[in-house]
This record gives sequence, structure tokens and C-alpha cells, in this order.
Amino acid sequence: MGRRGYATGYTKEFRERAMKLVTEQGYSPAVAARELGMPDTTLVVWLKRAGWVRPGSEQQQQAPLSEDPKVLAAQVLELRRQVRRLEMEKDILKKATAYFASQNA
Repeated sequence: MGRRGYATGYTKEFRERAMKLVTEQGYSPAVAARELGMPDTTLVVWLKRAGWVRPGSEQQQQAPLSEDPKVLAAQVLELRRQVRRLEMEKDILKKATAYFASQNA
């Protein structure tokens, strides 16, 4: 059996659950795949087919908009996840700045 047949044993529900770990819950593809006992390359292929792009990659900045609703939905979910992460990082930095400012006063 070739590479193409490798991922055919997964149900649609399993693929969707695996992709949601990355797009909605913030897992990296490698961690999500390890948790599910599957090859991370398979999960990355599924994510790319759904329109997901690794955060911080050049392709993400230049990706053309698709007209496919599934691709757009995956992109929106990824952007929402990024916004949540960035807001959390900003809040942490604000708290750290306030803490260190109070230590110097």
C-alpha cells in the first residue's frame, strides 16, 4: 500500500476532531497527532487541505482568499485562535510591566 492509502483508515469524524485540536484548541499539529496516535504529517496534510496555514509562515501572510466556505471557516477559526493567544500574551506583558514597575518604585 502506498502513501495515499495510509490515511484512508480514518473516519471523517476522527479527522474533524483531530483538526479541531489544532484550529480551535490551540494544539500544535505534532502534539495533537501524538495525542491521537497518528503521524503528524497526515494531520498537517488534512489541515492544509482545509485551508489552515502554520502561524508565522510567509504563506499565511500572502494566502489568497478562497471562495470555499470550509476553507474560509478554517481560516476564521485559526485567526480567532491567534487573536485569543495574542490578547493573552498582551495581558501577561501588561501584568509583568506593572509588577516590575512597582519593584523599582
